[in-house]
Amino acid sequence: FRDQIYDIFQLLPAKIQVGVFSATMPPEALEITRKFMNKPVRILVKRDELTLEGIKQFYVNVDKEDWKLDTLCDLYETLAITQSVIFVNTRRKVDWLTDKMRSRDHTVSATHGDMDQNTRDIIMREFRSGSSRVLITTDLLARGIDVQQVSLVINYDLPTQPENYLHRIGRSGRFGRKGVAINFVTRDDERMLFDIQKFYNVLIEELPANVADLL
Repeated sequence: FRDQIYDIFQLLPAKIQVGVFSATMPPEALEITRKFMNKPVRILVKRDELTLEGIKQFYVNVDKEDWKLDTLCDLYETLAITQSVIFVNTRRKVDWLTDKMRSRDHTVSATHGDMDQNTRDIIMREFRSGSSRVLITTDLLARGIDVQQVSLVINYDLPTQPENYLHRIGRSGRFGRKGVAINFVTRDDERMLFDIQKFYNVLIEELPANVADLL
């Protein structure tokens, strides 16, 4: 949204008060502060206070990438879920996973950056209304999904940057509700899981057998 923000600032008066708020401050957000703010005051929260208290976080060991799909389907057959969001790392994988889930008779919706805005808006309206209960997407929309009924976030792929983890799991447990985040972890993902735990000073435990009681 950087270009849109630049366009908006061209229409604003020179002397205005500007506030920038974000759960994390990636380089692109800091670039905005440098360009449009005059001697900004920074108020930062410690990383170990960032992860959301109402969200239980777990991991599932998956020996092979190919086994993730079966693991995912087993979860959905076991749990009674209001609504959930599944995150993957590429647009192509969104399409692939959507096709695979539908072929196994799971009703899912999907959205990513290759879709035009009108199509994405229609899909999100359907998801918010409850017509669709599972949404598959990428990090592009991790900050733009605000649906009260989402109780579960599944990181089918761990994010490539620890900062994005917070935005993803924050899609569940909105407005003080309980939420659960489940991370699929292969051997190649173990380092990133460690980095996420270190970054937020949080312990992510293995998924317990009674996870259904947490939703």
